[in-house]
Amino acid sequence: MLMESPRKDYMIMAIFTAVVLTMPLWTAPFGASYPDLLQKFAIYGIFAVGFNLLFGLTGYLSFGHAAFLGVGSYAAVWSFKLLSMNVLPAIVFAILIAALFAVLIGFVSLRRSGIYFSILTLALAQMSYNMAYSVLTPITNGETGLQLEHGDPRVLDFAFGAEETAGLPSTNLFGLEMSGWPGFYFCAVVLILAFFLSLRIFKSPFGLKLRAIKSNQNRMMYTGYNTRPHLLLVFVISGMYAGLAGSLLAVTDPLAGAERMQWTASGEVVLMTILGGAGTLVGPLLGAGLIKYFENIFSAINEGVLHSAFSFLPDFLNDFLTFIVAPFVGEGWHLTLGALFMAVVIFLPGGIMEGIRRLTGLAKRTASHRGGKGSARTGGPAHSAEG
Repeated sequence: MLMESPRKDYMIMAIFTAVVLTMPLWTAPFGASYPDLLQKFAIYGIFAVGFNLLFGLTGYLSFGHAAFLGVGSYAAVWSFKLLSMNVLPAIVFAILIAALFAVLIGFVSLRRSGIYFSILTLALAQMSYNMAYSVLTPITNGETGLQLEHGDPRVLDFAFGAEETAGLPSTNLFGLEMSGWPGFYFCAVVLILAFFLSLRIFKSPFGLKLRAIKSNQNRMMYTGYNTRPHLLLVFVISGMYAGLAGSLLAVTDPLAGAERMQWTASGEVVLMTILGGAGTLVGPLLGAGLIKYFENIFSAINEGVLHSAFSFLPDFLNDFLTFIVAPFVGEGWHLTLGALFMAVVIFLPGGIMEGIRRLTGLAKRTASHRGGKGSARTGGPAHSAEG
């Protein structure tokens, strides 16, 4: 058994890596194979994977995780302005600042559990959002948002001989511009590394302790086990994931605004995780991809597209179906997403991954049942032995 676990992990990583790197191919039939959208899939997948470490393993539901996403974006843009357009210093700087911010918020919030923890994270995140709009304007540039400017010092770039360009500079990885397909594959590689770290945490003794906290924290505390350091550590790790996602948003678009810290962004990552399957490895990624697909592709379907899709039908039936479906697509995509979320919560509490497990189990039982019938028809091994 000890030898099988690493093999299984390597197999999971091999399959996951292949799926991520071939996204442009298998997303093409769904109309989603363009780099900007695939970057969003990868970035918000990282955000959801990090959130799942906290919520999925411990059961602590944070409604303020978008604060770390915003802090990561601001830190990355400041790195571009002050240091270099190279993305690596920006990512490291964003992760460190997000970790520090997570320590402060986690130290306060984790004094309570349950709904009180959730409300505290929501309140602190909204405070951060309002401060970014008002009090911290010299740092965040308020409503306008933090942007690149021609007068930015970029001390590392100019120290190594970079020249001033006519337009605003582009983010790069040692000269390779982070736009288009290079930008997507960079985000994809970061997603693979983030998923690998999440896998190791899930399979580690630390992950087992987090599951025990979720199962019965009071019993652990009664035995003299101090759970707060573990909760604070996973809260900080989760915040670092969010900071990493925020930095990648700035890498693909060097702009940071307070809207990324709003409570709706925190609610979105909660929705992603629950929809895909909290506490599972792949579920949050499925939820993130589904929501971003709805937001960017499904929302673009209008009445003209529907008429074209139903063009093979008679005109009266075409008009009728378009009239019925139109409220659920285009600007009404939230209605479809809400109905899907309700269906998942009611019928599949474990999210999409629970549905996949049920279908897999049903397929196995069906195959086993057919195999049993085949053995009965041919006499079976037991019958032959008796004979």
